Amino acid sequence: MAAAAAGGDGEAAVMRAEVAALRLRVQELERENQRLGKIAARCTCGSSKDDSAASSPVVSESLSSSKQEPQKNVKSHCRGCQVGVVSHCPKRLIALKIMYFGQRFYGFASEAHTEPTVESEIFKALERAKLLVGSRKESCYSRCGRTDKGVSATGQVISLFLRSNIKDAKLDVLDNKSGDFLARFSCLGREYKYLFWKGDLNISEMQKAALKFIGEHDYRNFCKMDAANVSNYRRHITDFNISAYDQRSNYDELWAITIKGSAFLWHQVRCMVAVLFLIGQGLESPCIVDSLLDITKTPRKPQYKMASEIPLILRSCLFDEVNFMCSSEASQALIEHLKDEYHQYMLQAAIFCEALSCLCSPEPDPFEPRHKKRNHIPLMSRQTEPSYEERIAKVKTKSAGSV
Repeated sequence: MAAAAAGGDGEAAVMRAEVAALRLRVQELERENQRLGKIAARCTCGSSKDDSAASSPVVSESLSSSKQEPQKNVKSHCRGCQVGVVSHCPKRLIALKIMYFGQRFYGFASEAHTEPTVESEIFKALERAKLLVGSRKESCYSRCGRTDKGVSATGQVISLFLRSNIKDAKLDVLDNKSGDFLARFSCLGREYKYLFWKGDLNISEMQKAALKFIGEHDYRNFCKMDAANVSNYRRHITDFNISAYDQRSNYDELWAITIKGSAFLWHQVRCMVAVLFLIGQGLESPCIVDSLLDITKTPRKPQYKMASEIPLILRSCLFDEVNFMCSSEASQALIEHLKDEYHQYMLQAAIFCEALSCLCSPEPDPFEPRHKKRNHIPLMSRQTEPSYEERIAKVKTKSAGSV
């Protein structure tokens, strides 16, 4: 009987211990439930009230800050549920360097509502990875360059806040404690490269004209004017060089135009290259650059066709004290991928070369000119586009009429 009583007391003690543990677990779950309830209460998902005018949360974390604290006392202003957006998680201001090949994209920016764009694909990937912390405005999103349809980039840069649990204080990344880093406005310079086949172009005359672009000038005659949003058309070009690209085909030699500057206007590079090609063909003199840069003499841009977008590359964007990091595994994977792509395109080129070798070239007619000269209308004799003053007056008239 005594043994039985002792056994019963032991079982009772075990049950009391289990009940106590369950009580503690219930208390922990209640606290967690309260925490999640507070987060849910701050979100206005599904609300019909438009909170778009409300202020965005103030962000004080830096790109190099090792402190990763969740947001506190921040109201979410989302309209409807945003899949892949986790606004209450720790976040970090990140600068991303991006490489893309533009032939299959409708430009970089996604404002035109035409898919696919480079920007839309980036945000789809970030959403799938659940790295987004809010809207583009709330994430302080900024892009360094806005390339056109078909234009490629090897050094495009964007910046935005993303989810992050990095706690390594030894990481060597940008210090931005003031929170004012933006890829667009923090960029000190941009470098573009334009590839072309030399053919019969007069490179010497082209380089003579290219040097006239160096310095600060008004480039309104070398861009697509956006009078509604841009009033200052002065830009500073720091370097403009034309050089051989160390690659040939059986019939021609590849060359490159390298242009460096603090910032560029819409279509500026393609317009400058188009005028250089006219000069290289002997259709215009290098002094045409002086005439077009003189807005007193030439207040209206002559109508001319821009150079093709396909050979244009945004090669790099320059920042002060920014060191981009890439793991050795990711870097090696990208190198291998690019090598495979290069070899595939070289195989295609070899197939075209083989096809050309199977064709018999017709004998040239000694009495026929090698190149038929097309009728060229000098730029200064062509019809012109409206001046900036005429465009802005039209914008103001339209705005007054809509009111």
